[in-house]
Amino acid sequence: MTKKIILDLDTGVDDALALAYALASEELELIGVTGTYGNVLVETGVRNTLAILELFGASDVPVFAGPDHASTKDGFEVLPISEFIHGKNGVGEAELPEPSASVQDKSAVDFLVESVAKYGDDLVIVPTGPSTTIAAAIEADEDFARNAHIVMMGGALTVPGNVSPVAEANVNQDPEATNTVFQRAQDVTMIGLDVTLQTLLTYEETKLWRELGTAGGRFLADATDYYIKSYETNSPHLGGCGLHDPLAVGVAVDPSLVTTLGINLKVETEGPTRGRVIGDETRLNDANKTAQVAVGVDVERFLKEFMERLTRLAREH
Repeated sequence: MTKKIILDLDTGVDDALALAYALASEELELIGVTGTYGNVLVETGVRNTLAILELFGASDVPVFAGPDHASTKDGFEVLPISEFIHGKNGVGEAELPEPSASVQDKSAVDFLVESVAKYGDDLVIVPTGPSTTIAAAIEADEDFARNAHIVMMGGALTVPGNVSPVAEANVNQDPEATNTVFQRAQDVTMIGLDVTLQTLLTYEETKLWRELGTAGGRFLADATDYYIKSYETNSPHLGGCGLHDPLAVGVAVDPSLVTTLGINLKVETEGPTRGRVIGDETRLNDANKTAQVAVGVDVERFLKEFMERLTRLAREH
């Protein structure tokens, strides 16, 4: 039985890999993609998403634009470090033809609220960028907060952050929004740096995609090679690039890929620890744990499934 899924992407390289993973997973029916800012501007990310969907034969999947800046700010500019990691075009300067489809007129927030109302337990939402769009949906509709099943990539509970000693990049873009998600949503699984930095891809895997000789294989290889190269500068100790966003999709397919800790969370929004995800001391003894944090991952099984699925998809396109 297939599970319906919505991806909320700021389509950089690992978002592109997450999108490909969802398209390659028979267990999932991708009913739409919402676009946020982060790695790129919303308009760049939406364009990348439309082009990738077309590349892999899924141009019928609708794409919706979300808020283009953080809930507490008036605008957004792509950070130099984001350009270094993902390239100016967001996908490692890999070439993508101009898509023929266009973004939908309906807002991402309306699409999310309506989809949860329509599909309920049959739908999972996977946000892989800042939490701004998801928080806006929570603010717009209390039923969304109560009924949405969210598997988000973001945060760091047991390891240091990647933009500060305590903050992970997605949470750091809009800590207030992520705090809203943790405080009000009733079913959140956090796939953070605790596990995503254990799931690494190397040039050995991208070579397999390139050797397929297909447009899809070349795109995946070119984009990911650029991403790996940035890791050689920023995190040479890892020996590959982290599959942050794809792991969140993997867990949406198969929750048993990770071991989780049930905990009520908050995000600190003031001072030097702004952006830190930590247990909410005011809900420490609540029996109802609204979040599950991934603290362990079956690396070998995830990487095997990831490579099998994306290689099959790339071979066909």
